[in-house]
Amino acid sequence: MAKGIPQLEWCVVRLGEDHNWWVDEVSDPVHWDVDSLSIIDPRQVDYLVEAIEPLREYGFDSDVFERAFIPFRISKDLGDGRVRLQRTKESLIESEEKLFALPDVIDEENGPYADLLDHFTRLRVKLLNDLFEFEEKLTVDEVEDQIREDQNNDFIEGKSVHLFNELTAIIDFMPAGYGDDEEEGVAKKRRRPAHDDADDDIPDLEEEEDERMKNDSSLKWDEDDEEGDEDGDKPKNSDSDDDEDEKADDDEEEDEAPRSKRRR
Repeated sequence: MAKGIPQLEWCVVRLGEDHNWWVDEVSDPVHWDVDSLSIIDPRQVDYLVEAIEPLREYGFDSDVFERAFIPFRISKDLGDGRVRLQRTKESLIESEEKLFALPDVIDEENGPYADLLDHFTRLRVKLLNDLFEFEEKLTVDEVEDQIREDQNNDFIEGKSVHLFNELTAIIDFMPAGYGDDEEEGVAKKRRRPAHDDADDDIPDLEEEEDERMKNDSSLKWDEDDEEGDEDGDKPKNSDSDDDEDEKADDDEEEDEAPRSKRRR
């Protein structure tokens, strides 16, 4: 972070319709623009930490990774899918606590997050050139051009690019015609944010909505009508008894007919 810029101490984040987390408020609104500012949630942090393992033998630098993010822990659930986060000094790689990671994008061109993108790209190129025998060695420029083209398409369509997707576009990059489609499908599924029991401490908008519906008295009349319909549909005992007697007589006749046919 540039000298003279105050340290970011807290932020308020919200869960978007895309099930990614976005920043709503920060302790330093002067230097941080929260418009379309995304933050990486604990599930996504775990994915990144796992994804960097194969990059270690190609020169991965954990310091470059740690400097690129500002770690936050959950401070308070504000309701309505909003959470207040407090800055922490915990390591994203070493900590067992569930942490959010805000990419340091104050200097988008030369800051620590830009350094991480460049670091990831170079390592991914090394890994791919080691795995595959390309007719010509894959270059950093080729990878950057392909990723930039995809990002431009999203921009044209008016989509806000979440920074987690920007990172995984690099560390999961695969040239067309190479790699296992099934493995790529698994990777995409793992990258897709999901709600599970392991992340109960992260507020779930769907659970909150279900709870509100349960407590909504205006919806209870539907249940009363259903119960009334069920009571009205129940047959009288006398009628049901007569039907059972007639059915028993019919069954006896059907049983006798096949037995006499087999004897002939």
